[in-house]
Amino acid sequence: MHHQPMPPDRVHARRRAIGDQIRAARLYANLSQEEVALRAGITLGPYNRIEQGHAAARIDTLIRVADAIGVPLADLVRE
Repeated sequence: MHHQPMPPDRVHARRRAIGDQIRAARLYANLSQEEVALRAGITLGPYNRIEQGHAAARIDTLIRVADAIGVPLADLVRE
């Protein structure tokens, strides 16, 4: 099995920060992880890993998550 090289620390830190922003937006919208995953058309496991910052989400998935929560994509990725 081929493994990608580990991303630099900054990438890991940003991934965690994006997950934190997703979680904050979800909680502000009073939605559960299950509700967001269902609305975004993804299963709970991958959604949870994105929110925890453990998985790198494709931009298409982040767009669907933003739409599911009802916020602009920029709100989830702003620095």
